[in-house]
Amino acid sequence: MKMASNGVRAVRGFWVVFLVLLRLSCSAGQMVPALFVFGDSLVDVGNNDYLPISIARANFPPYGVDFPTKKPTGRFSNGKNAADFIAEKLGLPTSPPYLALISNSSESNSSLPFLTGVSFASAGAGIFDGTDEILHQSIPLTKQVEYYLAVHQNLVQHMGSSGAQKHVAKSLFLIVIGSNEIFTYSRSSDLRKQQTPQQYVDLMASSLKDQLKRLYSNGARKFVFAGLPPIGCCPLQRNQNKTDGCKEDTNSWSRMYNEALLAMVKGLKSELNDMSYSYLDIYNVVQKFIQNPSAYGFTEVKDACCGLVNPIAIIPCLPISQYCSYRRDHVFWDLVHPTEETNRMFIDIAFHGSPQYTYPVDVQQLATVET
Repeated sequence: MKMASNGVRAVRGFWVVFLVLLRLSCSAGQMVPALFVFGDSLVDVGNNDYLPISIARANFPPYGVDFPTKKPTGRFSNGKNAADFIAEKLGLPTSPPYLALISNSSESNSSLPFLTGVSFASAGAGIFDGTDEILHQSIPLTKQVEYYLAVHQNLVQHMGSSGAQKHVAKSLFLIVIGSNEIFTYSRSSDLRKQQTPQQYVDLMASSLKDQLKRLYSNGARKFVFAGLPPIGCCPLQRNQNKTDGCKEDTNSWSRMYNEALLAMVKGLKSELNDMSYSYLDIYNVVQKFIQNPSAYGFTEVKDACCGLVNPIAIIPCLPISQYCSYRRDHVFWDLVHPTEETNRMFIDIAFHGSPQYTYPVDVQQLATVET
């Protein structure tokens, strides 16, 4: 009995020392303890590589051509994505893919991999469970939140209820999702007959609200929301226009959702007084890139850097694809995803940008909010 008691004290002693070191580390370089990421392919860092038969993967060249390792990582980018850049600015390592962590049984019994955050984002994911109607191999938002609940419980087991609560409350929760719903609505005439655009985006916002409440009930207090870009301007949508111009109906649904999202978040803030958030107006940022590309260092705003058939790529980025030699002058890497340079600019603006594009506070200010 005495030996068992000594063992318990030793374990507790380890965690006391570890948490002290963690706090010192945070004060030295980290602005927040952790970054938890929820979303779709815009911020997926490789979760889909661990799904059984998913074809929504970016685990082959030329994806990753500009990543530090020069190898594909599961990111739908030529290099880093938005989640990588926001972690860097916070002084954190990139939040690793959740499925990669739990695939190792020895790691799944420890909270250590989760302490600085984790990514649940999955290519093809949507707010609705049925959004992934074509691929059927992604992690919908409801499941992503369930995974977070498991992580939260793991933190409680190792840090205690009070310790875990303080840790999570100071952390940031990045939410980047909704594009796949708009793509689905755009291609489904049946769905458009069943619901008006306003009804559809309102349901998106209310469904997201339900998941945000689940996160809040499990410690989340500080949220970063990325609005939808002008989806109708991506190469995939331009392909559907004879003029190669943006699809204005799709863009109007993106704007409509962003308005519904902001209204929902403001309403949620009034319900939950200790919730704080930062909203990035991606739509108008991308519009600026498209309307005045030279001011931002871009020369190509229509064509995908990676794909087949120019000037507007009509085939996805594949191992056999050609890709542009200078990626920094392209807004889009493939048919729907931005280049690393575009992602970098997004997060520069989100982190310490103009109130015109990030409000009510920027991410840097949000990180310093006391909880």
